[in-house]
Amino acid sequence: MSKPSKSQWDFGELFSPAETRKVLSVGELTVKVRALLEKQVGSIWVSGEITNLRAQSSGHYYFTLKDAAAQLSCVLFSREKVAQRALLADGQKVLLQGDVTVYEARGQYQLIVRAVELQGIGALQIQFEKLKQKLAVEGLFAPERKRSLPAFPQRIGLVTSPTGAAIRDVLHVIQRRNPGLEIILAPARVQGEGAAREIAEAIRTLNEFSGRSRREEPHISKSEISQSLLTSAATRELDLILLTRGGGSLEDLWAFNEEPVARAIFESQLPVVSAVGHEIDFTIADFVADFRAATPSAAAEIITEGVFASREFIGDAMDLMQLRVRRRLENAKENLTSLAGRFTRLHPRRKLDNSLQRLDDLQSVLWRGLKTAAHARGLVLQHLAGRFLRAKPSLALKVRRENLRQLEKRLNSLGPEQVLARGYSITTDAASGKVLRDASKIKVGQKLKTRLAKGELFSRSDAAN
Repeated sequence: MSKPSKSQWDFGELFSPAETRKVLSVGELTVKVRALLEKQVGSIWVSGEITNLRAQSSGHYYFTLKDAAAQLSCVLFSREKVAQRALLADGQKVLLQGDVTVYEARGQYQLIVRAVELQGIGALQIQFEKLKQKLAVEGLFAPERKRSLPAFPQRIGLVTSPTGAAIRDVLHVIQRRNPGLEIILAPARVQGEGAAREIAEAIRTLNEFSGRSRREEPHISKSEISQSLLTSAATRELDLILLTRGGGSLEDLWAFNEEPVARAIFESQLPVVSAVGHEIDFTIADFVADFRAATPSAAAEIITEGVFASREFIGDAMDLMQLRVRRRLENAKENLTSLAGRFTRLHPRRKLDNSLQRLDDLQSVLWRGLKTAAHARGLVLQHLAGRFLRAKPSLALKVRRENLRQLEKRLNSLGPEQVLARGYSITTDAASGKVLRDASKIKVGQKLKTRLAKGELFSRSDAAN
């Protein structure tokens, strides 16, 4: 075969096939990377901590998911129906489900979020809130269904771990405050897988035990003894159930947040006291129980309060009784005094005395009125008499003469003649006529004159007295 002829412009292959390069634009490369990621990785679940959370006015959320080794850009579009959208926050540990892709404008890979779940405690908190809302709607937390605790319980059921710290705290307080209180222990695990089921069964067993004890002495098998009641056959029913355990994390206390335990407490015929964890810990069991105590020790104090307080009361009973008796006597005395005063005020004699006194007062007022009226009339008559006398001078003269005679009679009655007429005498100095009144002033030989009612006598003093 002849070799093809070449033109003067045919230079042949200037570059070998190995030296030929394919150059991609940034956009083309980004598209290839995006396609590769979406195909090879696609939809995944990834865990990490949220940081740099930014919410746009459009409703989209942009944030970074990080761990100790790396970080991942994430976007949650407003069109995605994610129930936990409001739980997104900086520092929140989450589980995200979404599609890995590339945001071409920045050339960075990112996760388009389709679902959000809280990780660890956050996830448990969501379960807690969901169950709490469900049971609240059903009325398990209703205040009107909660029963009051007996003031003097004699026998209680105790649901807890026999090896935990809670039972030691409860027994210590009861031994100190009411050692006569009988305790029926229904042991149960209070933490870990299956703990909620054991707690619920222990509550139901105590209710069955209490119900049987009211009718007849029960027949308790060995299995029942090992699973629930560590005591001899019962002779009377229980007064209440104490459900308790010590403190711990949310995961440790989770058995008391499960629905079977809540249902068992709600269905219990006996009042239930819940004392789970510390004062700051709240569980579903606390909300359903008839009474919630902050700690196991506090629960024991509440249960024994009636007996403990009565012991102090009995110790002070004598003083209290004496005080009350004294008060009763004082009140009775005051009432008797009050009644006596009322009787005195209401006695018929008191009314008669008041009437007589009133009569005397009226009589006095009447006499004063009559005197006043008579005096006024006398003044009027006197005034009229004066006017009458002034109108007739002869009659006035006669009246004045009568008045003069009356005055003369009064004067004569007071004169010395009348005194002498009654048997008296008057002695005077014969020379001067001076009346002698003091015998010591008479001199010896002094000439005296004594005037009698009729006649006079003359004498001479011979001695002084």
